[in-house]
Parts: sequence; structure tokens; C-alpha cells
Amino acid sequence: MLAWNEEESPKKARIEIIPMIDVMMFLLVFFVLISLNVIPALGIKTSLPGSAQPEKLPVHKHAIITVVPSGQVQLDGTDYSLEGLSSALKQLKASGDADVVINSDKDVSVQQLVDVMDSIKLSGITAIAITSKKR
Repeated sequence: MLAWNEEESPKKARIEIIPMIDVMMFLLVFFVLISLNVIPALGIKTSLPGSAQPEKLPVHKHAIITVVPSGQVQLDGTDYSLEGLSSALKQLKASGDADVVINSDKDVSVQQLVDVMDSIKLSGITAIAITSKKR
């Protein structure tokens, strides 16, 4: 039987560093793969048109609309029809995000681009930007 005055030997606290190293290595590999574009980003792959004087936008949250020559339209990585795009943008405008950036492939027809811009204007959003890359 144990007496109350007997003390157990104190256990030393240890920091297990091996699991922390495993997590850090995983994060390092993940960020290297992302930076090398081995893991594709969300959305459709597009080839941006060039511009001699591209303008930098201030950094804040934009709704990104992607348009490809096949007619597929995405809003922040989700497929929409032109009618569905307008209603989704109305909801976005109600939540406060009223800036739209169009990420259009350089082979998209002007008519497709105008149709997308009409859908944006139907939602009541007037701040529209089109992405390009420097030539």
C-alpha cells in the first residue's frame, strides 16, 4: 500500500520534434510545388492577351470571371451560364464585393466578351477590369 508521503519520481517534460519536422517538410514541399505551377490553380487555363501599357489594380478582393473560346464561363472557379452569372453577381454585389476582373483567353471572340460584360452590367456592377500580360 502506498503511503501519502511517498513521492513519485518527477517525469521530465519532452518536446517531440520529429512530428513538427514532418509537418514543416510537408508544407515546404507543398509551397514549392505550388510556386513551380506543378499543381494547377483553380479555374480554366487561359492564355492572356498582351498589352503595351498594362495597369496594376490595387490589391483587394475581386470577383474573377474566366472566359475561354469554347464558351465556358466561370466565376471564381465555378461554372455558370450567362443568366446564372448575372444572378450570382447580384448576390455578390449585395454582399459588398462589387469589383469584377475578366480573365479572358486571347482567342475568345469579341461577341463572347460583350455577352459576358452585358451579364455583368445586368447585375448592376459597373467596375469591370480585363486582365492582360505585358508584351
